[in-house]
Amino acid sequence: MRILSAALAFAAALGLSTGTATVAGAQAYPSRPITMVVPFAAGGPTDTVARLVAESMSKSLGQQVIVENVGGAGGTRGAGQVAKAAPDGYTLLLHHIGHATAASLYRKLPYNPATDFDAVGLVTAVPMTLIAKNGFAPKTMGEVVEFVKANKDKVTYGNAGVGSASHLCGMLLMSSVGAQMTTVPYQGTGPAMNDLVGGQIDLMCDQTTNTTGQIKGGKVKAYGVTTKDRVKSMPDVPTMQESGLKDFEVAVWHGVYVPKGTPKDIVDKLNAAISTALDDPKVIARFADLGTEPEPKDRRSAAFHKDFVIAEIAKWKPIIQSAGVYAD
Repeated sequence: MRILSAALAFAAALGLSTGTATVAGAQAYPSRPITMVVPFAAGGPTDTVARLVAESMSKSLGQQVIVENVGGAGGTRGAGQVAKAAPDGYTLLLHHIGHATAASLYRKLPYNPATDFDAVGLVTAVPMTLIAKNGFAPKTMGEVVEFVKANKDKVTYGNAGVGSASHLCGMLLMSSVGAQMTTVPYQGTGPAMNDLVGGQIDLMCDQTTNTTGQIKGGKVKAYGVTTKDRVKSMPDVPTMQESGLKDFEVAVWHGVYVPKGTPKDIVDKLNAAISTALDDPKVIARFADLGTEPEPKDRRSAAFHKDFVIAEIAKWKPIIQSAGVYAD
């Protein structure tokens, strides 16, 4: 009896000790540098967003957040690396809208975007604009719709390749209009923009970070922005919804993820650090230069982010399936 009592007392003490150690471990996080994986090349819009946020997060977390670029396979290579990482809060993923669309675009995706990650928080959503070469006949978005319906395959639409934001915007446009255009894929939006300015293609949809200068310089025609509200830097450009395309909304949103099973206390700390970064005057100012803004406070929670990703996967699945476009 005494032996049993002693054993139970020892087990209880061990359990208390283990629980205390777990709490202490969570409180000590982070105790070493954190890696933030960006699944695209350095220097692009997503990389810029990541480095701005990582710099501010480093200050509030007391440990350096190091950005690591792991490009390739439309962003799925870097995302796959994070999905397999230890769920300890030391490997993060900062991805854009492609995280949700990959679920339908790739037939053999080595991870599940909805179930192999824990959402930490949304960061920003960069608006897009539908633009055309200066010689394109339509004067308004309404006229563009009628022109595309009448000419269909004769209208050329440039994009940055399968799975790119410009590709997704084009698919949504064709789905909304109910007519297919001839798509012309490029190795990035730079070459596509050059051909648009040169008059080799008719239309293109791209992030404000790449289109604002061309629009203000009079090198292209702007028909509409793809967010529900007008863009502050281009107040005269109407939204697609204002122009009659109901529910047409797409932005290159960015969010932070961790491997599935990461402790909630750690997710909460990371979420708080992200929110602090989004309130940082330096981050706000640089985002404004990029034609975007930090996510508002009511959209920053991990729970909101999780539901948002699931909704985006559902939103894009029928559009991608209808277009019949897949990447291996």
